[in-house]
Amino acid sequence: METLVLPFVSQEEKIYQEEVIHMPKKLLFVYNPKAGKAQIRLRLADILNTFAEADYEITAAPTRGHDDARRIVAERSREYELVVCSGGDGTLDEVVTGMRQSGFRTPIGYIPAGSTNDFGGSLSLPKNMVKAAETAVRGKNFACDIGAFNDDVFVYIAAFGLFTDVSYETAQDMKNVLGHMAYLLEGVKRLSAVRSFPMKVICEGRVLEDDFIFGMITNSVSVGGFKNITGKNVRLNDGLFEVTLIRRPKNPVELNNIVISLLNRDVDTSAMYCFRAAEITLESPEPVAWTLDGENGGSHRKVEIKNICKGIDIRVK
Repeated sequence: METLVLPFVSQEEKIYQEEVIHMPKKLLFVYNPKAGKAQIRLRLADILNTFAEADYEITAAPTRGHDDARRIVAERSREYELVVCSGGDGTLDEVVTGMRQSGFRTPIGYIPAGSTNDFGGSLSLPKNMVKAAETAVRGKNFACDIGAFNDDVFVYIAAFGLFTDVSYETAQDMKNVLGHMAYLLEGVKRLSAVRSFPMKVICEGRVLEDDFIFGMITNSVSVGGFKNITGKNVRLNDGLFEVTLIRRPKNPVELNNIVISLLNRDVDTSAMYCFRAAEITLESPEPVAWTLDGENGGSHRKVEIKNICKGIDIRVK
């Protein structure tokens, strides 16, 4: 009978193996302390405790200004098994951008803390921040579409025209106090100066040429806090965007009817184009200002937008 000889394992090796087995998981927590009504300051200890109870070793990184979240995530170590962010949709946008720029993929947990949190609502994430933290560490990964916008990326919306600059031109303090009303108040000031943009739109062999006052390419159930404004049966992982382009109205009454139709999602085909697309190119004779996830996306004469199907992993319930 053959004798089984087991390899000798020294005491030092045993200790090392036990340390590896019990090595805590690493979590990078990036949060905007000023987002929304700065409520995270009141729940920060509970959120960190939720992470700790899930056996994570936590690195907390508060942002201090624009682009901080992108830089922090882009420069992170591969050792982090999870990246969790808290803030508005703009913070999430920076985190996703940093994730793509890093060249490697880590699941993202999202604790919505902004003024509207459109994307968090689309994912049915808890509004309670501690419960959202629990979803981040104990939920399942959902492979979600994102968008490529020329050399940039966006999470759920790229838009131009009417009201699109309201979000990033509205002061944070005003957002904190008024919430949705801040956007509406700022937008009302613009109604007397509605501008249109002549554009050529190229999509799947089809060419549209018209004057548009507003356009949005979306992957979200809601925009600006308004649900279903992007269409019905929206799926966040189907490789398609919902596209809405609104033509220039002939008079104020027509403009009012367009707004009502948009909010009710009662599509007026004489005033707007609504369709789904995986890729779309928009060209204009003059630079047009764009917003990406509520943040300034720069001015462009030509934009090429492509759906990156299932481009990121988001933790959901």
